[in-house]
Amino acid sequence: MAMLRVHLMQNWLGYGDPSMEEALYETTILRQFSDLGMERIPDETTILNFRRLLKKHELALVFSA
Repeated sequence: MAMLRVHLMQNWLGYGDPSMEEALYETTILRQFSDLGMERIPDETTILNFRRLLKKHELALVFSA
């Protein structure tokens, strides 16, 4: 569930994988929304792998401006 919330925030905020990881470390409200503590923040590779898994199963969100 936490990774799905991270994926949603990444799309809403337009963050890349490294930026999303950094934002989770720096922003309390993003950690609270995703229900993650400092010790559970996914690294950029984990975020990338989750996004690829969603795309593989055609579940990824794709927003275009």
